[in-house]
Amino acid sequence: MKTVLMVAEKPSLAQSLAKILSNGQMGSRKGTNGACSIHEYNGKFQGESVRFKFTSVCGHVMSLDFIGKYNNWDRVDPAELFSAPTLKKEATEKLHMPKFLEKEARGSDYLVLWLDCDKEGENICFEVMDACKPVMNPSRGKEQTIFRAHFSAITETDIKRAMSNLGSPNQNEALSVDARQELDLRVGCAFTRYQTKFFQGKYGDLDSTLISYGPCQTPTLGFCVERHDKIQSFKPEPFWVLQALITIEANRSLTLDWDRVRMFDKDVAQMFLNVVKGIDKAVVTSVTKKEKVKQRPLALNTVEMLKMASTGLGMSPQHTMQIAERLYTQGYISYPRTETTHYPDKFDLRGTLQQQLSNTSWGQSVNDLLAQGINRPRKGHDAGDHPPITPMRAASEAELGSENWRLYDFITRHFIATVSSDCKYLQTTAHFKIGQEKFSCTGKSLIDPGYTGLMTWQAITQDEKMPVFTEGQSLPIEEAKLVERQTSPPDYLTEAELIGLMEKHGIGTDASIAVHINNICERNYVNVGGGRRLRPTPLGIVLVHGYQKIDPELVLPSMRSAIETQLNLIASGKADFHAVTNHVKMIFSQKFKYFVSNIVGMDELFEVTFSSLASSGKPLSRCGKCRRFMKFIQAKPSRLHCPQCDETYSLPQNGAIKLYKELKCPLDDFELVISSTGSKGKSYPLCPYCYNNPPFREMRKGMGCNECTHPTCGHALQQFGVALCPECENGILVLDPNSAPKWKMACNNSKCNVVVNFFDNAHRVAVSEEMCEECGTAILDVTFNKTKTPLTDGATEHSGCPFCDVILKPLVELKHASLRMRGFNRNRASRGRGRGRGGRGRGRGGRVPKDKMSQLAAYFV
Repeated sequence: MKTVLMVAEKPSLAQSLAKILSNGQMGSRKGTNGACSIHEYNGKFQGESVRFKFTSVCGHVMSLDFIGKYNNWDRVDPAELFSAPTLKKEATEKLHMPKFLEKEARGSDYLVLWLDCDKEGENICFEVMDACKPVMNPSRGKEQTIFRAHFSAITETDIKRAMSNLGSPNQNEALSVDARQELDLRVGCAFTRYQTKFFQGKYGDLDSTLISYGPCQTPTLGFCVERHDKIQSFKPEPFWVLQALITIEANRSLTLDWDRVRMFDKDVAQMFLNVVKGIDKAVVTSVTKKEKVKQRPLALNTVEMLKMASTGLGMSPQHTMQIAERLYTQGYISYPRTETTHYPDKFDLRGTLQQQLSNTSWGQSVNDLLAQGINRPRKGHDAGDHPPITPMRAASEAELGSENWRLYDFITRHFIATVSSDCKYLQTTAHFKIGQEKFSCTGKSLIDPGYTGLMTWQAITQDEKMPVFTEGQSLPIEEAKLVERQTSPPDYLTEAELIGLMEKHGIGTDASIAVHINNICERNYVNVGGGRRLRPTPLGIVLVHGYQKIDPELVLPSMRSAIETQLNLIASGKADFHAVTNHVKMIFSQKFKYFVSNIVGMDELFEVTFSSLASSGKPLSRCGKCRRFMKFIQAKPSRLHCPQCDETYSLPQNGAIKLYKELKCPLDDFELVISSTGSKGKSYPLCPYCYNNPPFREMRKGMGCNECTHPTCGHALQQFGVALCPECENGILVLDPNSAPKWKMACNNSKCNVVVNFFDNAHRVAVSEEMCEECGTAILDVTFNKTKTPLTDGATEHSGCPFCDVILKPLVELKHASLRMRGFNRNRASRGRGRGRGGRGRGRGGRVPKDKMSQLAAYFV
């Protein structure tokens, strides 16, 4: 029997698709990478019986990066990055996705790709093919063995239709993504590295770990700063309005609107007031009534969804897309990345509506709509990608949860509104004359709410009931006066307005707009204020003004828009991949050289806005070279700066920094500091100099004393290492000597968050020279509190293995500093580590027998 391997973009999507295609008759098993499952069932393919295997990836299989030596910021000139060799590497190393795909594809006869149907999905198709094709059974002649499924919603109808109409992956679209990845990598890294090192080496209060540049990110920031500049340069101008107050009945007055609207010359305005003041009656010259229509919305695309979610739901674009992705993979809505606002001719509008009949909020409205007949949707724009965003099945708030429900509720109401009637209202305008001056008043009354009965936030607000006026009627004037006002500046851009500008100027795509806005927020270039308005920070303002001073094209949207046009030509097969990338690389390489040679222009702006390193921060620890106090700069990135030596030392960025008992490093005489992520996290001492300049060959930059391999230092791994970390590949559990009385040890791998709590209220815990014969863990010497000792004879001192000793074992509790534990990795047992606790010959923390692993696992799940 032949085998068909089918691959989706996410594990949850693979499960949903397999369930539909197998009619629920499938078996499932966990994949070797621990993240992706394989769902198997029998069926028909190409007219013959086959065995289907449905699995997934987790987004991109591969990512683009520079080869090793070009990732060293200190040794590589950023200008070299425009020509530096690149390579494709695993996007997520711990998943080992290529090996997983290779294993599942081995011996398969066909490959069906169910990746998301956009350019990114097309690119991932070829990543999957590169891993699978070499190990598949060879094809017979010209027989097609690799297929592409095209779908827009996770419904039985759509999925089975896609399975019956398989196509081929589009290499041109995949190449356009490769081009974007390469250009963004080279341009972004070159500018980011240069300006980050230049400005962080001079100023101490930038408060940003990375001063990044991005071909899309920077023009996005440019829009925000452009609005800020308009606000700052705005000069208010006074103007005057002539107001007339008339009496329409007892105790009721009405203010009339002046047809001239306003006057900027006070003397002229006063003249008109003098003309009116001598008249005591306002005469109705005409009354007009006009029925008006507020059109139902176009079908929903990504940009409109992001705008409305920000304006109406208070959700950031990034958060909105995360929720939309979740709703899509669970089958509640159609694909959320689309530029189209026109329903396909064969779209089942009636069937989609009928699914919403049971909803308590809009079920009755749907029922009435189906009974009366649905309205033809407005003709929108067909971008040729995916249908508009619509609900695919009914749901309830209890089923989805509050946040998911709010977006689903909006999408569903919007869909129903697109096939509802327009909102109709009557607008009545009465025109008056006071002398020769003309005035008016306008009122609205609702005729038919139409779609606004569901999209209530767009409903017509009815004015106070409009009085009935007749032509020629005279009404007494209570008061006529001039009101002085001022012109006001525009407000800061809202997220919705920014999204509109990005769409208009071709900055980003429906898939990336949210990412670019999120980036300028995370980089501390803008802050999100009330009404989700984007206010640029001093850093964001200075950066944009600096680009404008050196090379305005670096921040103008026209540059990126031109590149996007070229990328679209690659996608449509009208432009060559290499020709486009080489041309753009050449342009930005020249711009980079010009930027570097003129950086002083931007630096002049920084000098006015920010403080120098020497004048920033507070004294903390002594420099080992000059013995003067170094200053601790708390603003991101936190670091130590020695004003005397004019040298700066990087520090860990994820914790508080304090002086460590005025103790010194035996290698360089620098005072140690301690990094702590709080009482429930990890803490460890470090030498600022060793942290930046590793003293031993096996140490890397960014290692603290808990990873130092010094053989005799009283703060190093040799003195406090206890055992192998059960969670990660390279970590060792290290005793934290400063954690008393709530003692703990933590993994010394900076990427691992394993923390082991033990021996609460013990007076002393020390690591002995002895090792546990059973598991290789270091023996701990513990002195307990007299009143809380677990020893039955009342003794307070005890030595033993924390994982084997019958007294100590119950006192051990493993926790995770920030992420949920995923269980113990038994495969590590066969590898072990010869170095152990830090000395090459010590063996502490070395191999743990497999039978012991199963006992330890009980603590770690």
